[in-house]
Amino acid sequence: MPQTLILEPGDYAVLKLPPADPLPAWLPDAPFWTVTRAHDELSIVCATDAVPYGITREDGWRLLRLEGPFAFDQSGILSSVLAPLATAGVGIMAISTFKTDYVLVKDSRLYPAVDALRAAGHTVRDERSPLAPRDVVL
Repeated sequence: MPQTLILEPGDYAVLKLPPADPLPAWLPDAPFWTVTRAHDELSIVCATDAVPYGITREDGWRLLRLEGPFAFDQSGILSSVLAPLATAGVGIMAISTFKTDYVLVKDSRLYPAVDALRAAGHTVRDERSPLAPRDVVL
């Protein structure tokens, strides 16, 4: 099932904080962020430029948003996107929300990811420029 993915502007980081830490005070100012608390970690994904120096993090991620919303009983949506990326050897980090899914890929693998997605029949749009055509070539 072909999907439309939108390349969100900016670079993203994945952070790891101690599991009992409170949410950082700077976090709400980031344009996009998500938090997962588990028994052994507090993980945050957010814009790289929002992260203060000295925090354990993995930089260099780009964010692709699947154009939703999707009903919870729809199946195969995320797998239709992840399978071509796996075949192309592109590692990912996936995030699901109430309305849609997001896929993060390393910036160094963005072009192979886009090529793999388009070869699988998906549309990838770059929203960095409001003047860019809807299906701009990355």
